[in-house]
Amino acid sequence: MKRILLLAMVLILSASCQAQQHPGAEEFAAKAAAEYDLNQEEVLLLLQDARYKQSIVDAMTRPAEGKPWFKYRPIFITSKRINGGIKFWRENEALIKQASEKFGVDPQVIVAIIGVETNYGGNTGSYRVLDALTTLSFYYPDTGNDRSDFFSKELMNFMVLGGQEGIPLDEVTGSYAGAMGLGQFMPSSYLEYSVDLDEDGRRDLWSSLPDVIGSVANYLHRHGWQPGQPVTYSAIVADGADMELVTRRDLKPKKTLAELGASGFSIAEPVSSDTPAAVTRLEEEDGNHYFVTFKNFYVITRYNRSPLYAMAVYELSEAIRSGFEE
Repeated sequence: MKRILLLAMVLILSASCQAQQHPGAEEFAAKAAAEYDLNQEEVLLLLQDARYKQSIVDAMTRPAEGKPWFKYRPIFITSKRINGGIKFWRENEALIKQASEKFGVDPQVIVAIIGVETNYGGNTGSYRVLDALTTLSFYYPDTGNDRSDFFSKELMNFMVLGGQEGIPLDEVTGSYAGAMGLGQFMPSSYLEYSVDLDEDGRRDLWSSLPDVIGSVANYLHRHGWQPGQPVTYSAIVADGADMELVTRRDLKPKKTLAELGASGFSIAEPVSSDTPAAVTRLEEEDGNHYFVTFKNFYVITRYNRSPLYAMAVYELSEAIRSGFEE
């Protein structure tokens, strides 16, 4: 009898250790029920299975986008990734053409987004999304960069997504920030922008290439992509140029090329003077280089707000296009 009681106590303690309690979980579950129509008890049970991961917090504090351009660029602009993009495009040419025409997005940019995000599906992330979003919802504010509200909403959307698309929430993996699939969609973006291009009744961003390719195209389309229009050109900077116009955050074009020219920033390419544009800078080994950017550059930053990311996508897309057309 003593052995049976001892075994029972061990099992109870083991179960208690496996269930993790997170600060604010009760409030989170109540909000999820009130605002997202989720079952409060089911939310709490799911959170008990979620694990805090210090490696996720560590990764958030040292993103690749914190590097200077001359160190960031070699991560993505490589012969392997360019050749991989050419191969991916050729193997899925009909699908990419279909998505490009349906959503009005240049095909090379669709390919480059998937290339930068996951190397064409080669690395979709190894963190459990449940752990990533729970860690960032309940613990990331301790770093001094409080984005807990953003990640809390993403965690709630992740739970909604599980019900809508039949995703096993305790199994699915993604990035340290909770992005999923070949296109690395956050849960809210998955819900809002993913499409069922193969028309099988599910939006599957892991194993359905039509859905992946179509969803990336739809994301860019919904944010205002202009097919065939410029993305960015090197800026010619005059002496005394107004450096207050140079931005690395708000890249939405607000001035025309004519206005930028009057402020000391121009381009050599024949683009209409009334075209809206912005100016950004990237750090090379020999100092800052300046670029005039257009609406399409801004659209790429809706995927990732860093100008480094947008430039990497653009350069990769042009290299892939050139190789594909040879």
